[in-house]
Amino acid sequence: MTNSGFSGGAFSDEAFLQDFATMSSHGATKAGGVDREACTPADKENRQWMSHVFARATGNPAQFDAIANQFSTIEFVPGAPYVLLGSHLDSQPMAGRFDGAYGVLAGAYAAARVRAAAEAGDITPKFNLAVVNWFNEEGSRFAPSMMGSSVAINKLGLDEALESTDFYGTTVREAFTETGYPGTSSLPEIASYAEIHNEQGKNLEQAGAQIGLVTATWGARKFRVVVRGEQGHTGSTLMEDRHDALFGASIVIAQARRIVDKFPGQPLQISVSQMEVKPNSPVTIAREVIFNVDIRCPHAEVLDQAEQHLETVIAEAADEARVEIDRTLTHSWNQNDYSPAGCALAREVAEELGYSHREVMTVAGHDSTNMKDEVPTVMLFVPSVDGISHNEAELTLADDCLAGLDVFTGVVARLVAGALH
Repeated sequence: MTNSGFSGGAFSDEAFLQDFATMSSHGATKAGGVDREACTPADKENRQWMSHVFARATGNPAQFDAIANQFSTIEFVPGAPYVLLGSHLDSQPMAGRFDGAYGVLAGAYAAARVRAAAEAGDITPKFNLAVVNWFNEEGSRFAPSMMGSSVAINKLGLDEALESTDFYGTTVREAFTETGYPGTSSLPEIASYAEIHNEQGKNLEQAGAQIGLVTATWGARKFRVVVRGEQGHTGSTLMEDRHDALFGASIVIAQARRIVDKFPGQPLQISVSQMEVKPNSPVTIAREVIFNVDIRCPHAEVLDQAEQHLETVIAEAADEARVEIDRTLTHSWNQNDYSPAGCALAREVAEELGYSHREVMTVAGHDSTNMKDEVPTVMLFVPSVDGISHNEAELTLADDCLAGLDVFTGVVARLVAGALH
């Protein structure tokens, strides 16, 4: 195994692991995870710390745009566009310390190492370089997810994003007044994008591979389901008079999970999440229940069939519980491929450095999912122990973190030197 040669000095492997430990102390939970949803005090603390890391890595201060994307730049070639790299610092509630945050720190370190190589004359840049922490990638506090990158590429309007509310009705705009996040800067012109992330699955671990070359994103259908019944007393309201929204919701939830059983052997996953029950009183029949249904599969025809089954499940649940049920499609996409040239570039780097690798698809969405629609994009994975994700037990071994950083740095060096153009 050969190191990329960019790992010395203040941005050594040892420094990376120490910085990762420091970063993981911000919003740390007792079980070893982190809890720092977007625009929370823990997220703010982590962003402030990352501003110092960005400044050390690039030699320039961190900047913020109007949707609070945090970035810093290195200019090698005046007037040239930028290779952008990074991920996100926000987390799910009570979640893991690697998801997103590993990629931001790896981006800062890769930028610093490539900067040092360029200054030493070891590479000749054709493009400039920037590192980014995207705002609200997780979408757990404010919907939709991947908000910062969506605004950056005009897939989502800024005003619409700023008016998005959390569970308690606080808008992004209002939350910004408490954090001071947004700025007046704009991301520079982007030539290409690179991101590295923990896999959030078992493919690499089971294959004994240290590097995942991401080839495509699974397709998905996401719905907001609203069940409307009639509020009543849990004791005195007769069973035959009830229009129990929670009962109706429970039927949908159970039967949605069982849709998977109708597709044996297919990579289909269905989940229900973020339930809101009104009035949520211990002695009152629910009048309304709101929840999300998430269907994912790489095959469009299976997604379509699963959606049809969900429609049947909802109709039957409405009849049985004597309630009204509406579903609204909030997100939809079919399998979406990454650049084959970007995947080939990453494979070349991994092979030159002697790291085992395999092609994988991503089930989860990432900011690279947005960016690849606009510019040549490379997405890498490192293994997740037992595939655990969005959980405090989430873990990527130190050797795998450093292997990922090594390959990522090699990829970034080639992108800056003009690869994929």
